[in-house]
Amino acid sequence: MTIDFKTILCSLSLLVMADCMYAQSGQGGGAASGDTERYAERYGLLVSRLGYDGVGIETLLNAWEEADSSDIRIPEARFRYYFAKSGRDSVVTSTSRKHLGADPILSLKDSTGTSIYYYNEYFYDDAYFAEAMKNIGKAISMAPKRLDLLTLRADALCAYEKGSPDMALARLKDIADAWDGDRDGWEYPGDTVDGDFMKALMQQYCALFYTTGTQASYSAFRALSEKLLSVWPDDPTFMANIGSYMLVAEDNPKAAVKWYNKVLKVKPGDYAAIKNCIIAARKMKNTRLEKKYLPLLMEYGPESERKAAGLRLEALSSK
Repeated sequence: MTIDFKTILCSLSLLVMADCMYAQSGQGGGAASGDTERYAERYGLLVSRLGYDGVGIETLLNAWEEADSSDIRIPEARFRYYFAKSGRDSVVTSTSRKHLGADPILSLKDSTGTSIYYYNEYFYDDAYFAEAMKNIGKAISMAPKRLDLLTLRADALCAYEKGSPDMALARLKDIADAWDGDRDGWEYPGDTVDGDFMKALMQQYCALFYTTGTQASYSAFRALSEKLLSVWPDDPTFMANIGSYMLVAEDNPKAAVKWYNKVLKVKPGDYAAIKNCIIAARKMKNTRLEKKYLPLLMEYGPESERKAAGLRLEALSSK
């Protein structure tokens, strides 16, 4: 999962459709008068032709707000306007094969034969981004349990902060706390928000922090996973997250195995936990530990790995 400027704009397109559904069902946060609906239609037409920050958008939003300042679609639209204006992309170079979790768009060798990798990266104007955050915050204050708005803000913060997602982490923890305190009345257009939905949604951010691959993002990955474990104490996915943090970020395979064993107590056939226990055992050069998990891989692993696991176990047992 990668969140960047284009990803956010795609999310914004989905929100436009969501706003229409909310307005039609009387949940738009304001009086759906004839005037405000005409402004909404004109806004949709302008955006389709000119983009979220096109010429005339801000003027239209000002007039729309004069007609009905209580319409939740106005601060949403202002968020889109300022966020679109804030972003610009640029090509950056690195000698690493990954940059903030992304693959290169091009690789070349320099005069010494060293591979140079080229990446497309988005940068954001602080002033415009601050205005975007102010407006999405206003929209959220009008509908604090609309998850589409809450996650849109989190997505924007992830894109802005990149490898140091402190503000994004704080907002995601806030969502987890709010859900834990009151699990009724949450909304996400087109879906029913229940525990499984919320867990899957939050795991996407855990995966984002993990794949970004910086020390700060790994720390955010652990912190968010720990927060989610406080909400769902027996969830094997979030337990496995801590194991992966220990294995990769801390290079502590012994601690990782302890967490993966917790996963296997809850979910005995978890392939990823079994596989990672074997990887951890090999890192420790602990053949006895590896021999403990190879039979589990033979039982629960994919067909393509079962035979190899059997041969490996046979080879270790013959020594």
